[in-house]
Amino acid sequence: MFTACTFPFILLYGPFEEAKRVWVGAAMTSMSHQWLATAFLSDEKISEIQGTTTEVNEVTNVSDIQIPTIKDDTIEAKVFNSDNGKYTGYYLIVKDPTRIKVGYSSKLKTEGETTSQIAQNNDAVAAINGGAFTDSSSSAQWTGNGGLPSGLIMSGGGIVFSDIGGETGKTDLLAFTKEGKMIVGNYSIKELREFGAQEALSFGPVLISNGKMTKIGVEWGIAPRTAIGQRLDGAVILLVIDGRSLVGSKGASLTELQEVMYKLGAYNAINLDGGKSTTMYYDGEIINNPSNSMGERPIPSAIIVK
Repeated sequence: MFTACTFPFILLYGPFEEAKRVWVGAAMTSMSHQWLATAFLSDEKISEIQGTTTEVNEVTNVSDIQIPTIKDDTIEAKVFNSDNGKYTGYYLIVKDPTRIKVGYSSKLKTEGETTSQIAQNNDAVAAINGGAFTDSSSSAQWTGNGGLPSGLIMSGGGIVFSDIGGETGKTDLLAFTKEGKMIVGNYSIKELREFGAQEALSFGPVLISNGKMTKIGVEWGIAPRTAIGQRLDGAVILLVIDGRSLVGSKGASLTELQEVMYKLGAYNAINLDGGKSTTMYYDGEIINNPSNSMGERPIPSAIIVK
């Protein structure tokens, strides 16, 4: 018992720099495990250990994306294994980007819903887990109900939730215009309106911007991952990588996630919430293996395919 209680302090306040980065990185990779770092370290210390991710100031060049004039409802589904056998991933290629929407819990701010519930509530054929949230409330910490979002949720052109500071406060996010063009980066609601954005979610970091891989300054450890990207032909890539399995997929770093997206042809791509949240729903079932011991975990938002 003494060892279990003192281990985090010895690790985090001892001379074990690489171990600190792995511990803090793995803890901060998803909204459900951040307490493993925040319970023992200040925000300043966490930032110091993690380092910083290079901020993407480049504006998404939406004119580069060519949306087909003829609609193609095809969805391509694939399972793959990394060359080193470390992880198993799943991706969907959605040919018509206008089918991509933001779904959210029907009990938002009170209780989350699973990715499959959000998909089914919206008659969606596919979905992946979405944006930022916190597992705390005025009455309890780390309750795990996934109902409290953070950042921004925009759906159908309306602001469903925002705590980013009015029209001009900025956050890392992804957004889709009415034409189906994806925007990634650090933007305000005002800027999203100028783009004509209809759907948006907060998370990050940006993995690929205007065809170039960004510099990943914070690896966040090895963990289950979720990401979304768009190719130059407008097709949208929904990607999840399983992790935290004792005998199977261990997970991926952000750099590995970035490399997969790049190989799949993403021109713009961004990381979404990972860890226990990582889930892919398609054709009426969950097709990956969520690391949460109880199966799907409740979340406030999801990327859905109508």
